[in-house]
Amino acid sequence: MTDDAEIDALIRQFPALRAFDGRPERMGGLTNRVYRVGDAVLRLPGKGTEEYIDRANEAAAAQAAAVAGVSPEVIHADPASGIMVTRFIPGTVTMSPTAFKARPGSPARAARAFARLHASGARFPARFELFAMIDDYLRLLSGKDMALPEGYHDVLREAEVVRAALAARELPLAPCHCDPLCENFLDTGSRMWIVDWEYSGMNDPMWDLGDLSVEAGFDDAQDAEMMQAYFNGPASPRDWGRMVIYKAMCDLLWTLWGLIQLANQNPADDFRTYADGRFARCRALMGTGDFARHLAAIAA
Repeated sequence: MTDDAEIDALIRQFPALRAFDGRPERMGGLTNRVYRVGDAVLRLPGKGTEEYIDRANEAAAAQAAAVAGVSPEVIHADPASGIMVTRFIPGTVTMSPTAFKARPGSPARAARAFARLHASGARFPARFELFAMIDDYLRLLSGKDMALPEGYHDVLREAEVVRAALAARELPLAPCHCDPLCENFLDTGSRMWIVDWEYSGMNDPMWDLGDLSVEAGFDDAQDAEMMQAYFNGPASPRDWGRMVIYKAMCDLLWTLWGLIQLANQNPADDFRTYADGRFARCRALMGTGDFARHLAAIAA
């Protein structure tokens, strides 16, 4: 079945979409196929995503985030097929690193959306556990013909000090997005919406801020704007430290994710370059004096 025929057949399945008589508009997505269908958005899962995405958790998280007022209404979510239909939000700009620099106040708006999510009291079914996910991704890659970047296991051993520092004191847990790609943010200029809850789970909220800083390429001023807006005041050294430490750790994790996409022959990007770039950035940050200082602040 061609893409057009498949989409037309799916549209006829959903009462909320049947009145649409135009041509679906292909939208973004690195792993999934996403289409605007009138005032709704239809998401079809990408090849191989069933290996590492918990669709039941995603559906529950998307619905909870919509109730919290940070994500669009969920019209339909089928954990078995991974098909999801959500409400289209008009008048928004899909964010990018360039847009985060060009749109005044956007780091603060993203931070306030995260603060609203984290304080919502929602309980996502899954727990996002960094080192367990790294282990899972390594096991998945062990069954594929895919080489890790040179020195990956050396850096992973060095990251044991991060694991120890994070474990030294109990971490706060909150409902987190956990995959804040710029493209998962939709900005109206006064409010930021967040979409795509595939990797969501209960997590340290500083992960969301650190990962967004990496994805958007924030400079020091943007980091300061984000943290000030999130805490509605100065952040503690421990909160700052965890945000910075997670910048390196998200790159360590998403390096493996990129290799999984490469192994699954995902054509959406040059995932070898993606993985190598992520790993190089992780290694560089872990080698700085600031990294050691923030580690000390976490454990203090």
